[in-house]
Formats: sequence, C-alpha cells, structure tokens
Amino acid sequence: MNINRRASRRIAVLLLAVMLIITAGCGKEETKQPAESTAQDGDVTLVIGAYSVVKDAFSEILPQFQAYWKEQTGQKVVFQESYEASGTQARAIAGGFEADVAILAMEGDLDKISDAGFITHDWKSQPNKGLITKSIVVLGTREGNPKGIKDWDDLTRKGVKVLYPNPKTSGGAQWDINAIYGAGLKKSEEETGTKDPAFAKKYLESIHKNVESLDKSGRASMAAFEYGVGDVIVTYENELLGRIMNGVKYDIVVPKNTILIENPAAVVDKNVDKHGSRKVAEAFISYLQSEEAQRTFVKYGFRSVDDKVAEESKDKYVVPEGLFDISYLGGWKEVRQNLYSKKGIWYQVLAGI
Repeated sequence: MNINRRASRRIAVLLLAVMLIITAGCGKEETKQPAESTAQDGDVTLVIGAYSVVKDAFSEILPQFQAYWKEQTGQKVVFQESYEASGTQARAIAGGFEADVAILAMEGDLDKISDAGFITHDWKSQPNKGLITKSIVVLGTREGNPKGIKDWDDLTRKGVKVLYPNPKTSGGAQWDINAIYGAGLKKSEEETGTKDPAFAKKYLESIHKNVESLDKSGRASMAAFEYGVGDVIVTYENELLGRIMNGVKYDIVVPKNTILIENPAAVVDKNVDKHGSRKVAEAFISYLQSEEAQRTFVKYGFRSVDDKVAEESKDKYVVPEGLFDISYLGGWKEVRQNLYSKKGIWYQVLAGI
C-alpha cells in the first residue's frame, strides 16, 4: 500500500513538471512577439568613446544632436558616454570596448583602433580630414602671473613648478611634449639656421626637470592645478578658456612657438555594424562638424574647423608668430618613432639618458 502511494506521488510530480515545462514554453512564445514588435519604442543607442577634454562641450552638443535627430527621423537617441584619457580610451576600444564613435585627441590614437581592425574606412578622407576641433598648446598661470611666465624659457627657471600629463596615457600630453620639442627645434633654427634635434632634446629635458607630476590625462592635470599644485600648466588653450568662462581666475600665456592641435573623430565600423547603428553614428560625426556644433565648441574654447565659424570667432584667439603643425616634426609616424618609441627621445628624457 505504501509503495503504491509513493508511486502515485512520483507520477503526480512528473505530470506537474511536464505541465510547468509546457506552460513555460508557451509563455516564451507569448512574450517573444511583443518584445520584437516594440523595437525599444523606436529608441537608438549610440555608445561614445571620447577623450576627457570634450566632456564639457558634449554636455550641450549631445542634447542638440538628440533634438536634431528626433526632428529628422522621429527617433530618440540614447547616449552611453565614456570619457577617458585619449590613449587609454584608444586602447580600450582596440581591446573590445564597443564604442560606436571614437572622439580622440590625435590621429595616432585613431590609428591604434584602425590597426586593431575596428575602424576599416579611410577616416582621413572625410570632410575636414576627419577633424572636429582645433586648439593650440599654451601655458596657464595663477591670476596675475606671479612667476612672470612669458615663454617656454621661463619654465626652465629654478623654482618654477610645471604641470603636464603623462604622454603614455594622454593624447593631450603628447601634444604638450610635441609643442616643447618643436619649440626647441624652432629655437635652434632661429639661432643656427638648421633644426637641431639634440638641442631640442636638451630643451625638453630642461623643462621636464621642473615637472611636479605626470597625471593620467589633461583633465586630471588641470584638476591638480586647480587644487593648487604647480605654478604653470602646459595644456590645451580650450581647457583654460573653458575654466575662465566658468569664473576661474587664470592667465593664459601664448608662447611664441607652439603647435596647432588637431582632434579627430570617426565611426568605429566593426561596432556600428554589430549594433546596427551605422546611420546614426555617421550622422553624429557629420553633425559635430556642423555650424551649430562648431559654435558650441567655440563657446568652450576650441578653434573651429568650419571656415565660416572660424572667421566669426577669429578675434577670440591669438595666432602665435611661430605656430607650427605636426608636419614640422615630420608627421605623426615620425613623431611616434622618434619621440615615443621605447628608445625614443621622450623615454630618454625620462631615463635621464
């Protein structure tokens, strides 16, 4: 009798399990169709991998683009934003971070993503050669310029504490180092008639010996300066103009010889094709070069890549006498080899060689 009861219970349990499986299967079928038909209510997600310096400008530009895209397509854009030092961001995307668009400090960082197979189109063939903003490397001092900083030479003086970030992680830092090294080449050319790399290296060494710390990013270096570290910061002009716009009291010193900063942006092909977001990603990159977006960039201290907006805002900016671009140093390929390879000039300076 007990055996029959136990058997009956087992049969009942088995029947219940079968009914639950059937019910669960039916439930999946019932929920699958509505989930597909809603299509996230028409929203589209765009993942942004950007260098830290554009974060403030993007606080206005992203809502502007959302309004533009809604008007054009009826679709709502949902942004997922990541801001990091440019070199760190480039390595993250090349390592698998699924950004749909990359907005970085320099050409070399986009090249890292291309070399990893994630950017497959020729981004330099895009309008404005793929650039969305420009700036220059300048010197920032405390209000009133108490140390009397006038040019690069003053950064070599005893007792002057200098800040710039680490070029291993920061694209902004590489622009800073390029500016100092290039200013050394300019100085040697003015004095001897030829560019002398040995002189430029010593010039960089003489400034680097006064550096207080090498922060991870340009934004981190600026935060340290605001906290009270250092007497002078080597940084993007737009970083200082943005701070001054927000009421922070700094003086800007534009060196006689300095470099033109050019910041690129590109669609990350492998990721947009995976996410189905190519159309909105390409529209976003194009929008960054529009007059509306360019005027917002100018508001935050960047120099415009749009001729009309650049003409409108030209009185806001000083054009240094000895302004040069990356081609003066031989282009990015040569700069990466000569300055930032494992045996390059920058690492020799760090090692005191």
